[in-house]
Amino acid sequence: MARSDRKPPRADQDTAAEQASDKPRLLTGGNPQIAKADGDAPVQAYIAAMPGWKSDVGRRLDELVMRAVPKVRKAVRWNTPFYGIEGRGWFLGYNCFTKYIKVTFLNGGALRPLPPVESKHEQVRYFHIFEDDQLDEEQLASWIKQASELPGEDLF
Repeated sequence: MARSDRKPPRADQDTAAEQASDKPRLLTGGNPQIAKADGDAPVQAYIAAMPGWKSDVGRRLDELVMRAVPKVRKAVRWNTPFYGIEGRGWFLGYNCFTKYIKVTFLNGGALRPLPPVESKHEQVRYFHIFEDDQLDEEQLASWIKQASELPGEDLF
């Protein structure tokens, strides 16, 4: 048996394989770790790194937002893509969990009908998308359009 004098990498060090990979690291639940940045490029990097079926849903969400709100502003913060209106704040974000994608409407309490999942924050509402869900794109587009017309949140 050959003995190696190499010490195993510390937990806080990247391995050579991780350094060589261009793919972002997936955090707990499969949420891609994407550096904080403004614009479409970091959002597209996040979508491309979403694992499995979630990447297709991410592309679809991005397309729905772009169609409903052509002048949307995009950014990634806290490993989450955000969508907003210049000078009016952010209205939507989403991120990956193990079994679903959580779509966050930052002022969702004013949407009609209300998105189905409550938050501990009174005005925030969620919509969860699971792998086998058939998306009601008309309803989702309606929520996106409504949310974009409300005062947004100044998150960062």
